[in-house]
Amino acid sequence: MINFMDVEDKQSDSSMTLPCGRINVLLPIPVSQYYEYLNEDLSLRIGDLVEVPFGKRYLPAVVIGSVEGQVEVSKLKRVLSKYDLPRIPEEMMNFVVWVSAYNMVSAGSVLKMVLSAPQALLPPRRIKAFVNAFDMQKQGVKLTPGRKRVLDYLADNKTRTVQEIIEFARVTPAIIRGLQRSGLIDSVAITEKNLIETHKTKKVVTPVFNLEQGKAVSKLLNSLREQTFNVSLIDGVTGAGKTEVYFEAISEVLKKEKQVLILLPEIALSQPFLTRFETRFGFRPGQWHSDLSGKIRNQTWRAVFEGEVSVVVGARSALFLPFSKLGLIVVDEEHETGFKQADGVKYQCRDMAVARARAGQFSAVLVSATPSLETLINFEQGRYNRIPLKSRYGAADLPEVKAIDLGKSNLIKGQWITKRLVDEISKTLERKEQTILFLNRRGYAPLNLCRACGHRLECPNCSAWLVEHKSISRLQCHHCDYAITMPSSCFKCGAIDSFHAVGPGVERLEEEVRFRFPSARISVASSDTLSGPVRLGEFIKAVQDSKIDIIIGTQVIAKGHHFPLVTCVGVIDADLGLAGGDLRAGERTYQLLHQVAGRSGRESRPGKVFLQTSQPDHPLIKALLSWDRDGFLEEEKRGRRDAGMPPFGKLAAVILSAKDPRIVDDLASVIAASAPYSSGVQILGPAIAPIAILRGRHRRRFLVKCSKNINIQKILKSWLRNIKVPSNAKVDIDIDPYNFM
Repeated sequence: MINFMDVEDKQSDSSMTLPCGRINVLLPIPVSQYYEYLNEDLSLRIGDLVEVPFGKRYLPAVVIGSVEGQVEVSKLKRVLSKYDLPRIPEEMMNFVVWVSAYNMVSAGSVLKMVLSAPQALLPPRRIKAFVNAFDMQKQGVKLTPGRKRVLDYLADNKTRTVQEIIEFARVTPAIIRGLQRSGLIDSVAITEKNLIETHKTKKVVTPVFNLEQGKAVSKLLNSLREQTFNVSLIDGVTGAGKTEVYFEAISEVLKKEKQVLILLPEIALSQPFLTRFETRFGFRPGQWHSDLSGKIRNQTWRAVFEGEVSVVVGARSALFLPFSKLGLIVVDEEHETGFKQADGVKYQCRDMAVARARAGQFSAVLVSATPSLETLINFEQGRYNRIPLKSRYGAADLPEVKAIDLGKSNLIKGQWITKRLVDEISKTLERKEQTILFLNRRGYAPLNLCRACGHRLECPNCSAWLVEHKSISRLQCHHCDYAITMPSSCFKCGAIDSFHAVGPGVERLEEEVRFRFPSARISVASSDTLSGPVRLGEFIKAVQDSKIDIIIGTQVIAKGHHFPLVTCVGVIDADLGLAGGDLRAGERTYQLLHQVAGRSGRESRPGKVFLQTSQPDHPLIKALLSWDRDGFLEEEKRGRRDAGMPPFGKLAAVILSAKDPRIVDDLASVIAASAPYSSGVQILGPAIAPIAILRGRHRRRFLVKCSKNINIQKILKSWLRNIKVPSNAKVDIDIDPYNFM
């Protein structure tokens, strides 16, 4: 075995066939090493996918090159076979190496994300189908209506699967078997049909651009024509038509027969986006997210690899699909924290997308109405191009934003909507227009307390409260999914029916809205009620068809949606995201509320936004009232720069965990004792993580902070290299952490 990071590839031409003998391969397992195998008679090149024995398993692997090993040939295991697939492109392998080194994870773990559909490596499945074998008109055969429908369907001599025959001819499998026994139809084996649409099926709709959009399109296309690596930021207000601008870039890339990847921060955004894409281009792009069936995932993966899919819309994991001829990456809503992968291999998808474009020497496009500070600093320092869109498309203007001071609203206990907002909702209903009430809290209530003793219902696996979900009569942990029914008595003091809800979630807000507006048509939109793209698509259609008057929602409704009749937006608690000590808390809250406000007045009808807040003089609230995004971000930049925090400094988290708190504390002491002392590097901790117990594991954390010119990966590698981690403990490294809980 050879250490992956120390290998120098002596094979300069990856297109050359390797001589038979010893080869190195990279396996999709959590190690950063090459493994040596013997190739006896296969014609192999660098990047080929092969099957090799590993222990008692058989695994896919990527050929890295020839090697002059020390192990006796007789002891080497043999490469079993070569998969009938293209080679992994050299640029993709370079990307795997870079992601591994930057994020301090094993190269094998990154490769596992590339080979995320193992069944797709195998040839397409052969399935049973039927074809017509009898001319019933010439033979004068009398048939039952069902049999006749089947033979009529097969009269064109095309093969049809059992499922296709059943659905079209409206017959049972028994009728098909009877026709086969009678010799009227024959069975044949065919390759399973690919369910991925790869060609135009509908009429293309060409957009009409306003002057500002036209200039943006021209600037973006000019950057594409450079045919080298560059990054463009489409920075436009909500409703400015940013999507149509980058659609033109996609059209340009497709003309060159290159592939395009569009990354969205949440699966929930995909369904309306797919419809919009299909209207513009005449075909549906491939999809890649966790809600897909195994069959669709396998077919999509293989079609992407073989270059049969030209456009893929996906969540962050789509970045690791093995594109054969990728020519453009678009990161929509680039500021979204959903692009940060916090479990397993930890990475910032936006930043890795830029690295993927650099590896392939093509363009990346970042899109946002509220760009991240990291992206804005890259623009200011000349690394990225900026394409501004300052006006909404068509006749729409930005909505008027007003603050409602909760300290002066005299809210009755148990009510959450101020009289001012109630009056505005009533006026909106009278005008036959729609309202969004935004509260970024799922469920009914975030906490339940015992009235008798004050006991809080907490998760037994995590340091977190159980959230009440009244609609399903459950208490749930939003960290580990632990759930119970509401107890009839207090676990601590035994008091009967003593628990009461504290604070509102969207379900509790719904109760108040239904009480105040009994004739209104009301719908709750959260990840609980809109699980998956299909249900979200149905909800969006209901809103657009004016079947809903008041929408109560979490961040699911905050971005990407166009609701023409929404003219009133009420934010129930505008201060909710400002607490917690997260360095990005202010930025994230501003981005989210800016996006929510942008749902109002998107067409000719003027919109209004009302922010219920206990801090009407807070700089963030004032910035929202005047749509002064740049002023707010300047304040954020100043604070981050003074503190040396990203994007003006570097951060990395080292998280220790174990089921036994003594083990994790002992490990933390050992690591702390060997902490490096270096100019420009500050190590904070060990400290108990804010969520001290997560999924049954006790957690301690170090935070490493350093200046921009220091290689933080080198510091961490040197520090942790000789630490012996017990088998029942774990050490995770998070470069550029976003979650400080």
